[in-house]
Amino acid sequence: MYEQILIPYDGSDEAKKGATHGIELAAALDADVHALYVIDLPGAPRALALRDDEEQMREEYREYGEDILGGISDLAAEHGVDCTEVMRTGAPSEEIVDYAKDEGLDAIVMGSAFRGTLGGLVGGTMDKVVRSATVPVITQRMRMDEV
Repeated sequence: MYEQILIPYDGSDEAKKGATHGIELAAALDADVHALYVIDLPGAPRALALRDDEEQMREEYREYGEDILGGISDLAAEHGVDCTEVMRTGAPSEEIVDYAKDEGLDAIVMGSAFRGTLGGLVGGTMDKVVRSATVPVITQRMRMDEV
């Protein structure tokens, strides 16, 4: 069924919920996971003050990404699941979809925040991935009491 599962991860509570579900699914299916952190720098054109600090900002994002991906790898190891850590830079939804396609992955498992009654009117990263991915996307939504 699924042999290679992509788990996009940014360290948020909803991403942790999705990652946990994805790793548990991988363990049940004897699948491997790819944990992906996307460095999403502020949009262009950037203010001159931001440009001056861009290298420092990139380094901080990279260090943060390494830290949280290490946590996902540890969680995967606890469940006996092999985990490949990957970092990319760009628009998160595009990078998630492109990585799954480029690597020939079988599914994407990701979390989604509780968005209340008006949440359906706006789309986040998860919505964009669901609309544009060419592989199944399994979502794990936060409940109101988990916010």
